[in-house]
Amino acid sequence: MFHPDAVALTIPYLLSGLKVTLLLAILIVPLAFGMGTLVAIVANSTSRPVRLIAYLYIDFFRAFPPLVLIIFVFYALPFLGLRLPEIPAFVLAMTLNGSAYFAEIVRAGLAAVPKGQYEAAQATGLNGAQVLTYVVLPQALKKVRPPLLSNVLELAKATSLASVVAIAELLRSARIAQGAIYDPTPLLMAALVYLVMFWPFVRLLSLIEKRQSFSPV
Repeated sequence: MFHPDAVALTIPYLLSGLKVTLLLAILIVPLAFGMGTLVAIVANSTSRPVRLIAYLYIDFFRAFPPLVLIIFVFYALPFLGLRLPEIPAFVLAMTLNGSAYFAEIVRAGLAAVPKGQYEAAQATGLNGAQVLTYVVLPQALKKVRPPLLSNVLELAKATSLASVVAIAELLRSARIAQGAIYDPTPLLMAALVYLVMFWPFVRLLSLIEKRQSFSPV
């Protein structure tokens, strides 16, 4: 149950935490997608050793639970001589984890593009980079649009794990507010904020999945 006095005291905490949550998502999602796309392209290489490196990267970081990777980057790397502040450490860990999933998704999209598309594009005089950039990659991304958006959503929700390394994102801010006013209202409000943020995205993703399932790609 919401208490009016507690709501008024909680709002500044949640607004501060929400800013950090959005900042983390804005940093992590593009970095993970960009790195994942590069790894997917490498995984599509004609060189077997190069492909093997990409596959090892994908499997290695997909095998790590995000929480374990965050703890490793923040708490273990200092023993190896690399100490990162909280936000860079969290962004690095989630980028590595998220990029592995993006790479697997984009790799599947690239594999689904017919070989004839490559050949037709090359016949027009485009070089390899141009074929990939202007012809193949757009088709590949369109084919895997639902899982790409689903991974974006998962990465955005995973920003709540930042509280593990004492980053005052939305969840940690709510817990700080709860400790300050001795009331569960901040946690209830934080849950409501998460719902308001992500529920429309979930509905949009469902609509895109339904639309794509009924349309040829």
